[in-house]
Amino acid sequence: MTKKPESTESLNPGHDYPDLEVSPPEDWAVGLPAIYHSMEPAIVQLGLTRTAKLMTSMNQKDGFDCMSCAWPDPDKRKTLEFCENGARAVTWEATPVTVPTSFWAENSVSDLLTKSEYWLGMQGRLTEPVYKPAGADHYEPISWEKAFSLLGERLRALDSPDKAVFYTSGRTANETAFVYQLFARAYGTNNLPDCSNMCHESTSLALGEVIGVGKSTIAYDDFERADLIIILGQNPGTNHPRMLTALEDAKKNGAKIVAVNPLPEAGLMRYKNPQKVRGIVGRGTTLADQFLQIRSGGDMALLQALSKRVLDAEAAKPGTVLDHDFLEKHSSGLAEFTAHLADLDEAEVLAATGLDAAEIDELADRYLSSDRVIISWAMGLTQHRNSVATLKEIINLLLLRGNIGKPGAGASPIRGHSNVQGDRTMGIWEQMKPPFLDAIEAEFGFSPPRPHGMDALKSIAAMQKGEVSVFFALGGNFVAALSDTEATEAAMRGCDLTVQVSTKLNRSHAVIGSEALILPTLGRTEFDLQKSGPQFLSVEDTVCAVHATHGSVPPVAPGLLSEVSIVTRLATAVLGDSGPIDWNGLEADYDRIREHISRVVPGFEDFNEKVRRSSGFILPNGPRDTRSFDTETGKAMITVNELEPLERPEGRLILQTLRSHDQFNTTIYSLNDRYRGIKNGRDVVFVNPEDLTELGLEDGQRVDIASEWPGEPDRYLRNYRVVSYPTAKGCAAAYFPEANVLVPLASAAIGSNTPVSKAVIVRLEPVASASTR
Repeated sequence: MTKKPESTESLNPGHDYPDLEVSPPEDWAVGLPAIYHSMEPAIVQLGLTRTAKLMTSMNQKDGFDCMSCAWPDPDKRKTLEFCENGARAVTWEATPVTVPTSFWAENSVSDLLTKSEYWLGMQGRLTEPVYKPAGADHYEPISWEKAFSLLGERLRALDSPDKAVFYTSGRTANETAFVYQLFARAYGTNNLPDCSNMCHESTSLALGEVIGVGKSTIAYDDFERADLIIILGQNPGTNHPRMLTALEDAKKNGAKIVAVNPLPEAGLMRYKNPQKVRGIVGRGTTLADQFLQIRSGGDMALLQALSKRVLDAEAAKPGTVLDHDFLEKHSSGLAEFTAHLADLDEAEVLAATGLDAAEIDELADRYLSSDRVIISWAMGLTQHRNSVATLKEIINLLLLRGNIGKPGAGASPIRGHSNVQGDRTMGIWEQMKPPFLDAIEAEFGFSPPRPHGMDALKSIAAMQKGEVSVFFALGGNFVAALSDTEATEAAMRGCDLTVQVSTKLNRSHAVIGSEALILPTLGRTEFDLQKSGPQFLSVEDTVCAVHATHGSVPPVAPGLLSEVSIVTRLATAVLGDSGPIDWNGLEADYDRIREHISRVVPGFEDFNEKVRRSSGFILPNGPRDTRSFDTETGKAMITVNELEPLERPEGRLILQTLRSHDQFNTTIYSLNDRYRGIKNGRDVVFVNPEDLTELGLEDGQRVDIASEWPGEPDRYLRNYRVVSYPTAKGCAAAYFPEANVLVPLASAAIGSNTPVSKAVIVRLEPVASASTR
């Protein structure tokens, strides 16, 4: 039996949550509660049979890849190879609850604007194309034929292809991403922003420059071979819980684990593995041997301090600390780096990090006593002004002792969305390099545009100037995911036409151009049947492993098109069917797409054969495989980066945005954040108790959060409940995407242009009619 979720009419944007409850945070993660909180919603909403089919297919070699994160799969799979949030993601997508045709007449666009992300998503799956004409306030059902005809007319009418922007979400599979970028370039533009622009763009740029590959340099098995794993700016217990099992295995093999984060996260404190007896009835496994509660923005200072301690140890005992053979053969820049760090100011480091010297010494000793070290990070490091330089400092530290290109060691960025890395490999980037474009030209017989296109922030800037007429989104929730919500929404409304390819409703369906289309699509869990028969897709995980993903259940409704079908039919509507690309053939048989990929994308030779192997295949990776580095110097580059500590004015706090536990990107599964002690609400700001005393505030008090940016009016998040919480002193936190309103568009990382969502200077203003709860 299935059940439609209860109405949540009161949960409107900007409103508080009357049933909000706050309790102390947890000091451990997963265990029996995770089983209950994942399976109870699935069985209620999907029914027992559908639940069993989906959960036993998820992340299996002949099943579908979970869409909730890019964590790699072990070669030996368990029967239930998923986590709590993976189960929630599947429940969310595979729900049999659908949006009825009557919904569109009953709910205007103006009405949808008043609804929360949670309410919108809970309405069920989208099953029919709908169109909002210019001047109207309602979507209305439209046939697929009319939808594509309208798209073709609007795109062909533009006086320049660069007046269109084609955005991509990281859930898009390799084959879809390839045909999508192929269409955009055949149409004539490189305007291909994607969700990487908001998350790991800093990683791609930094690693690409200094080691020649903007990806992880480790394999899945390296975790259990490591002596030391340093986890920076990352919350695995919520964002990729299956990583906890890999960390537990590493601990079993003797590894030490160090967590570096402004907030203590339950998953890194103690883990109760629900597939083991000790995880059900015992205490579980303590994961972090050391926790450094760093001040937000202090990671670069910490990394430089660690490298200086390594260099000082080498100076004290020459020839015994650094990996001189590796450095001489495979790196450049050591002398300049050594000279630069000789002047590092220890007092400045301690002020920037908020740590004691003894804490840094302890971590340095751990690093020096370990032969194999992995450093892992996520968006806690990538969304700062100096993120690119900070990530280069990670590579500096690893290179000093040869911790790249050997088992159990390397750089480990952990991607969020399941195929965001694969999308970039397939060409979803506004700055693809000439060899890729040359290969496209050789394969398809047309000359793709060469000038760089626009990323996410540049797209918004162009909309503000009236330079973008059409915005097309292949998945995602662009409006909610991007920074400076008010400015972003105003820019989007300036478009002539906005198009969303989606499985469920979100905020981006309500913040639209003069005309708007919603095109419903198959979910990853569903069968994809084309003219040549059943189809499968492929994805690339965070350690460069590529494998197939097969839908496991029938579509939730007839008439849904796959993303590949939508893109290829769009291409035919815009470009016609007489050009050099057989779009109809690509839709009919995805093997044809993979044949093209095999001749265009390095590492995908014999793609159709390799992807059919039970475990897929691993892409080549020079730093990992052969200690070869495709950089300007032909070696791994040790770089000099100037330390610029983040200043916190008196009476202000450094705020970061973060996800709740029951959340995936902008998708809100429930109003609870179990591990942080939040229930039935999201209008909270977490603040250190010492800061509350200094600011004259109290736990439970209501405040307005004001962000400050030079030369611009303050931005506000109104009427938030203060939660006394063990954050790093001087730091605060609030939930994404609501707190995006506080992040200025102009606040972006140097080089990568990623929104600076982890270092927002704010002040807390008591609400006049403050109340406690």
